[in-house]
Amino acid sequence: MFAHNFCHEIPGPEASSAQHLAAAALPWFVIHARSKHEAKIEFALRQKGLEIFLPRITVCSRRQDRRLFMQVPLFPGYLFVRTVLEPQAYYEIIKHPGVVRLLGINGCPGTVPPEQVDSIRAIVASDRTYYPWDYLGPGRQVRIIEGPLSGTIGIILRPRGKKQRLVVSVELFQRSVAVELENEAVEPHS
Repeated sequence: MFAHNFCHEIPGPEASSAQHLAAAALPWFVIHARSKHEAKIEFALRQKGLEIFLPRITVCSRRQDRRLFMQVPLFPGYLFVRTVLEPQAYYEIIKHPGVVRLLGINGCPGTVPPEQVDSIRAIVASDRTYYPWDYLGPGRQVRIIEGPLSGTIGIILRPRGKKQRLVVSVELFQRSVAVELENEAVEPHS
């Protein structure tokens, strides 16, 4: 029999108002999905009232006689879900066909810092060119302080002869996304 260790405390009715405010900022978890099941999982879990984020990228696909532009997952095999991970919610997620597991460490589902998810959301919503990037580990992070990417946190890369890029990495599944910058002002992020 599978036993799951729920590692996240859930405030009870006796919790203070500060704890209720903290509960309102629900944590983000990562669903590892079977190949090509991401959209089905996204649709089904949204129907159950869960907040799901599946970042997509537009790619050109060549067919025999034409070119098609398709939206595909930016991080194939991964979706973000925001929820209080009570046993009922956990089982609603993992029992869905196509879900492999919730990512984590030592059997405990891990969370993704909200600023990483917010940064990826801002990149996807912007009009800037973005694309998958090799995972960048910890580095000196900056925050964009103006423009369409305002508030986005990541690492700046300045390749010679090319536009500078902001790279946002998700440590939990070792993937990154890069976005081309123009002349955005940045500040160090602690």
